[in-house]
Amino acid sequence: MTSTTLDAATLEKLVSAAVAAPSVHNTQPWCFRLDPDTVTLEIHAAAERGLRHIDPSGRALHVSVGCAVLNLRVAVAHFGWEPVTRLLPRPGAPGLLAAVRFGGGTRPSTPRLYDAVWRRHSSRLPFSERPLPADVRVELSEAARAEGAWLTFPPPVENQRLLLLTREGEHRNNSSADRATESRRWVRESDRSGLGMSARALGPQDFQERMPMRDFGAHLHPGGLPAQTFERHPTILMLSTAHDRRTDWLRAGQALERVLLVATARGVRTSLLHQALEWPDLCEQLAPSPGSRHGHAQMVIRMGYGPTGPSTPRRSARQTLTGGDGSALP
Repeated sequence: MTSTTLDAATLEKLVSAAVAAPSVHNTQPWCFRLDPDTVTLEIHAAAERGLRHIDPSGRALHVSVGCAVLNLRVAVAHFGWEPVTRLLPRPGAPGLLAAVRFGGGTRPSTPRLYDAVWRRHSSRLPFSERPLPADVRVELSEAARAEGAWLTFPPPVENQRLLLLTREGEHRNNSSADRATESRRWVRESDRSGLGMSARALGPQDFQERMPMRDFGAHLHPGGLPAQTFERHPTILMLSTAHDRRTDWLRAGQALERVLLVATARGVRTSLLHQALEWPDLCEQLAPSPGSRHGHAQMVIRMGYGPTGPSTPRRSARQTLTGGDGSALP
């Protein structure tokens, strides 16, 4: 599909595509503002939805916004424009994380990814033991490289080490009253906010405690979460970058989302194991081998074949698109 005019309906579709991106605890920590003079869509941080205890540095917020930027780029290209992207475009405005200008007309080139934007969501359910084919692995790696990141498939022994670090991060999160409370705050039934996660979307825990799925503080509720048996030999991937600055976090988010969209297009389910990244000492241990040029871990990803799992709500384009004064559009 191509469009030569940015009308209200097209703008709403573009923002809706961006909002379909994953975000930590489904906080959707972004808002959008259109500069009509330059036909540029700005992506600002919604700092009030940041996780003060879980994400004090804002790294996960930046990665989440990076995912939204990638979706927006895919949608802009789908509608026939060239997405010209700048990260942290104004040093004097630290809350402005990215800007995507709608450049000269171009032929749509990402129909498969655009379709995946609307179908992608995490699955926290058990996967089968079926391994990823070699061609899928190659395509996923190329997707990360296209955004300036690296995707590696650690061997089984290294997988176990990554899962142990993730389990330690989950244990620490559960032991921290502040973090557990912050997590539970984002578990809610669907409401007009379009934020957070329903209890149904949390998924089960691993009956044999091999797969450290986040429980979002559910361990403090009577009955907790149901237990099921997860895959014995999970496919674990590591997304990493050469550096660890704010721009790298935003690039990592774009790489992550491109990987997730390719996986969705290929029928592969995904879930994110982020717990160890929330503790600086554990995050350091996640890093690839010393001296590696891609030595900063940005995400641990679990992939496989299985059920899609329930989706999480999203804010509407009108809720996230602001006017020039920062207010939500009516």
